[in-house]
Amino acid sequence: MPTIVVDVMPKPEILDPQGKAIAGALPRLGFTGFASVRQGRRFELTVEGEVTEDVLAQARKAAEELLSNPVIEDVVNVAVLTESAQNESPSAR
Repeated sequence: MPTIVVDVMPKPEILDPQGKAIAGALPRLGFTGFASVRQGRRFELTVEGEVTEDVLAQARKAAEELLSNPVIEDVVNVAVLTESAQNESPSAR
């Protein structure tokens, strides 16, 4: 079954304490070269049948009205997950 991925991120002007904590931990764990981190959320919507423009429009509307808080978050991506990405192991994503 096809999957639609929705990515939601805090608006740039919103403080991101989780991202800040991760950014502080990265160099201590040997991961260098990263200037900052923003923590977001990902939703996967499984579709029965074909993904049509109408289904994508419904996913966008759900993302704006239900999956995100428009006061503090932006919906940054609503897209069909490719078949090759669906077949990858979770650790490879």
